[in-house]
Amino acid sequence: YATSKNTKHQMITKEQARQHIVELLQYIGENPDREGLKETPDRILKMWGEIFRGYDKNQRPKITTFQNGADGIVYDNMIVDSGDFYSLCEHHAMPFFGKYCFAYIPHPKGKILGLSKIARVVDYCAAKLQIQERLVSDVVSMIQNALGEKYPPIGIAFIVKGRHLCKEMRGARKKGEMTCSYLVGKFKTDAALRAE
Repeated sequence: YATSKNTKHQMITKEQARQHIVELLQYIGENPDREGLKETPDRILKMWGEIFRGYDKNQRPKITTFQNGADGIVYDNMIVDSGDFYSLCEHHAMPFFGKYCFAYIPHPKGKILGLSKIARVVDYCAAKLQIQERLVSDVVSMIQNALGEKYPPIGIAFIVKGRHLCKEMRGARKKGEMTCSYLVGKFKTDAALRAE
């Protein structure tokens, strides 16, 4: 599905991938020829194309920005966006999912993000085998790049709370949330702003 710059990583064909799924079904004791499983390898490949779209550079979201003040209003207060995310952990390929909260304070001479762009960036960065610590870093990095270096935001904060099924369904088998944050600028240095 994906292309790799790593020469040690050999790509396989769709048919080879399908055959590996058949073999994995056999490995767990299933009969891949039974009625309910006949189309399962193809369904899995189709699903992977969707949930692992983060490896496809062609699906990278375009981050629309607007010049702060271009419409006559200069905004330098906090802007907050929140939502849900879904990903798969790179250690066990099990889902982890939860809520995120993104906040930033635009520079008066800088740029403002388009309304839906945070959600699109979160979805793209989460659509690969991930760890929560890298996810917060990936999202903030993409947003920082889009907002530019000349007048970067006064602060950026990104907090992710996730449930990890690799902990809940196996291993410890305990429910709980993991929280990760990534703070830049005033959010990192100003405790009152962080609390807000």
